[in-house]
Amino acid sequence: MVRSEIQNVKLRFGIIGNSEGLNRAIDIAIQVAPTDLSVLITGESGVGKENFPQIIHQFSRRKHGQYIAVNCGAIPEGTIDSELFGHEKGAFTGAISDRKGYFAEADGGTIFLDEIGEMAFELQAKLLRILDTGEYIEIGDTKPTRVNVRVVAATNRNLPEEITAGRFREDLFYRLSVFQIHLPPLRERAGDVRILAKAFVKDFSGRLARPVTEITSAFFEALEQQPWKGNIRELRNVIERSLIVCEGEGLDVADLPLNIQNAHYE
Repeated sequence: MVRSEIQNVKLRFGIIGNSEGLNRAIDIAIQVAPTDLSVLITGESGVGKENFPQIIHQFSRRKHGQYIAVNCGAIPEGTIDSELFGHEKGAFTGAISDRKGYFAEADGGTIFLDEIGEMAFELQAKLLRILDTGEYIEIGDTKPTRVNVRVVAATNRNLPEEITAGRFREDLFYRLSVFQIHLPPLRERAGDVRILAKAFVKDFSGRLARPVTEITSAFFEALEQQPWKGNIRELRNVIERSLIVCEGEGLDVADLPLNIQNAHYE
């Protein structure tokens, strides 16, 4: 994909940065989108994995179907089976009516399973069956339900290590990772820290009504020295905090958290 097309994708999906690793990930997402392959997106927490399933969906033949995003780590373990696959009325205490699950809602479209590494081991077999046959059984039902759903999953966990520890099914891993896209951490995206920081300053200065007319080079240098273990999310929080404590219309090192100031002056 030519650079101008990648830039259009960034504008459309609100992706900020020009590093080679980021551009490569976008290019790969566009290439795999027209297929029906399952895709596994890997990368540390806070790198922006949630944008890529949307790119894949919008550039696929399923773009007019439903796009359903599910955070597997945010659903209580006792209800995730029902949430994903649905249930029949009377299947358990409190099941006062039939309920369609997320897979049924996504029929003909795409389902994004975020934090797939958090999924309970016993449910992983049910997901594997969908990937293999397109069928699953709702709680309380005896007949399989058939769906046509593309699965895109994401994780910040090392799934091979989870397999060794007995927490993730090896066969499911290979079915999910037919095609993988890895997003590099912010510390490996040379130059993107400054670009992201400028964008966040512009955003938060408007939201907080704190106009910024100058950002010192030392401010950017201090940011670029950080390891950013929380990646983009952490940088965004630091910029917001800096604007809140800034007393004038310029940002300098003194407006940064003390740990970043100390690291800069060491």
